[in-house]
Amino acid sequence: MYRKLIIAILFASFGLRLAAGFWWQNRLPQDTKFGFPDSESYWMLAETIANGQPYQTNPDRRAFRTPGYPLLLAGLFWSADDEPPVMWARILNALLGTLAVGGVILLARLLFNEKTALVAGVAAALYPGAISTSTFVLSEAPFCPFMLLHLVLWTLAWKATERKRQAVLGAAGGVLGGIAALMRPSWLLFVPFAIAVGLASRRDTGRHVWVGVWVVAGMVSAMMPWWIRNWHVAGRFVPTTLQVGESLYDGLNPQATGASDMAFVDRFREQLRREDAHRGASASDGANFEQRLDQRMRDSALAWAKANPGRVLQLAAVKFRRIWNVWPNESSLRHPLFCAVVAVGFLPILIFGVCGVWKYAGRGWPYVLCFLPAVYFTCLHMVFVGSIRYRQPAMLPLIVLGAGFVGQLIWKWAEPTKF
Repeated sequence: MYRKLIIAILFASFGLRLAAGFWWQNRLPQDTKFGFPDSESYWMLAETIANGQPYQTNPDRRAFRTPGYPLLLAGLFWSADDEPPVMWARILNALLGTLAVGGVILLARLLFNEKTALVAGVAAALYPGAISTSTFVLSEAPFCPFMLLHLVLWTLAWKATERKRQAVLGAAGGVLGGIAALMRPSWLLFVPFAIAVGLASRRDTGRHVWVGVWVVAGMVSAMMPWWIRNWHVAGRFVPTTLQVGESLYDGLNPQATGASDMAFVDRFREQLRREDAHRGASASDGANFEQRLDQRMRDSALAWAKANPGRVLQLAAVKFRRIWNVWPNESSLRHPLFCAVVAVGFLPILIFGVCGVWKYAGRGWPYVLCFLPAVYFTCLHMVFVGSIRYRQPAMLPLIVLGAGFVGQLIWKWAEPTKF
């Protein structure tokens, strides 16, 4: 019966995400493919991979995007005689979103029981934020299942009693964590962050070190090909992309509001080109243009932040509110019905998730691991820019803890009254 219910949940998850994909595609203007600028770059890079061309959007953007999501999309180009319909990507994302629901179910089953896994599965299947990440052609769709499987294997490694099994599972989890970082580079620092939290707790220090070393080793092995490629392209170690500088300046600059506005990039680019032309930059200098542009924006952001610490703290508070806002931040999306759907889908999961953290964090590391993504992404995007988009992956493991809390209430209330 349990397996049948799981299959039913997964089929319902796929159906909801597929329907959302068709709805979104049909509401876009006829001359619009995606609705998000980021989608264009993923699509373009997927085409370059499929055609065997250099991995770049232009000669100045050779390490602009990690290759995880474009590689998946490239499979659509290989399957089509010409450019594939965008709807194919939305179908792929619906499948990936369904896998993420499966990851939530696995994690809940590991930490609690089958009944809780069913509650978690239903919540993840119906959560509007999870449905939306499976609808848009953005990297959250493939990132979420790999992130969850990364947490599942880390949990299994922690629960294992034999050191060899801990090492194998930890390394496998690290590989999946590396793949997740190749989907969304912001995940790169989660592993060292989580290990630091575990060591700071001063509980099971030896196990944290042993499992953590293998998780790191697996992650390094997964990302090594990208690092080697970037070394050849940029002439130095680039852990993720050469977009970090502009992302940092997006969050820390004199005009920063907490939201994203990349209009400044063209200004920095044109200024650097003028300087190169003025001093007669050689062709070899031009080969490092992307790296120098990234460094200039990073240095400008850090210099402004150092000179304006009070404003940095104000922006951090604004970004926190934007990340955890009950309804959309953008005024164009604040239709009453849409706001109601977002709020009704979000608040119960947040409230029960926090209750689950309070109740179960003391049980040990696997339970702590479920709410660390929420802490990590919040801290990260209080520095960069804030949006409800960035909380969505973290909500999925939080659902697991919330399901544990709700499940306990349900079973308690369902017990027959004793006289």
